[in-house]
Amino acid sequence: MHNYFVYILECIDKSYYVGVTNDLDVRIQQHANGENISSYTFTRRSVVLKYYKRFGQIEHAIEFEKQIKGWSRKKKEALFSEDWDEIVRLSNFKKEE
Repeated sequence: MHNYFVYILECIDKSYYVGVTNDLDVRIQQHANGENISSYTFTRRSVVLKYYKRFGQIEHAIEFEKQIKGWSRKKKEALFSEDWDEIVRLSNFKKEE
């Protein structure tokens, strides 16, 4: 079984970056070291890992990544603390706070 990870980084400007990888440790180091000049995080270093979730299938990881990329900041922060009630509450708004 393979491991795939969806992760959220907090950048120095307090923005969040959502990504997917098959090697979380290496990918975080790449972001931290600024190995890709065209990466969103390149000019927003340093970065802090705020959340990650492991998947056995890449399709599931990509689906989850796409889902949370569309979430509001508040909803992502509820995910960090695993506040499922707040995630549901925020999901019920037509326009997220």
